[in-house]
Amino acid sequence: MTCFPAFAANLAIIIDDIGYRQTDKAVLSLDPNITLAVLPHTPLGKTLAQQGYSNGHEIMLHIPMQSLDGRKLGPGGLTNQMNERQIKQTVIDAVEDIPFAKGVNNHMGSFFTQLSTPMKWVMQSLKQKNLYFVDSVTTKFSKATVQAETAGVPLLYRQVFLDNDKRYSALDKQFRLAIDQAKQLGQVILIGHPYPETVSYLKKNMNLLTQNGVRLVSASSLYDANGEIVANVLDRNTKPNLIAEQVTTTQASTLE
Repeated sequence: MTCFPAFAANLAIIIDDIGYRQTDKAVLSLDPNITLAVLPHTPLGKTLAQQGYSNGHEIMLHIPMQSLDGRKLGPGGLTNQMNERQIKQTVIDAVEDIPFAKGVNNHMGSFFTQLSTPMKWVMQSLKQKNLYFVDSVTTKFSKATVQAETAGVPLLYRQVFLDNDKRYSALDKQFRLAIDQAKQLGQVILIGHPYPETVSYLKKNMNLLTQNGVRLVSASSLYDANGEIVANVLDRNTKPNLIAEQVTTTQASTLE
């Protein structure tokens, strides 16, 4: 694992939601230090993971998790209706579907990540496979931190979303926000998606990093060889409608 000086400003960019669209292939043209997070059991997922790895990208598994608004999860999704065996097997099957994955982050999950017991089972599975977890922070009530710490799974957080708004001006604002936060905090995780607008923006503007003294690194470079986070400050820069609602005791009662 590459280690960088503690004083360096490091930015990890994760492009997730990869696997369904032919246009997703464009991520392979991005800087190889950008981390690619691939959805399991998708038409292009395994192939793009293999090609991305060959190009030098760090690969992550992007696991679908139940959201508060009930959006369709797709294959490999985790819900509160699943028992321990089902959740653990689903995670293991997903890991085996995406070769070379070093870590996992959640796709959606504003409901599921609030559930302590199911998240415990997820983390136990990740520990078994020696994978790290990046909390995409789709809810401020996520139980990922406590369950990752209990299981001994290295945990990182998303600080900035790049492309909730795909207009160039909005992308530029978020990218510069990530740069500013990296300089202030020492390191930041920025999450984007394989939209043509996002890929085009990143290809044109990576020079902003070097101009600002920020180093582009893989996600796993943000923790040391012992699995300890080099530095991490959680910023709740996420959509208000995704973080404001807390799962009630009744909603969680199936498994809690």
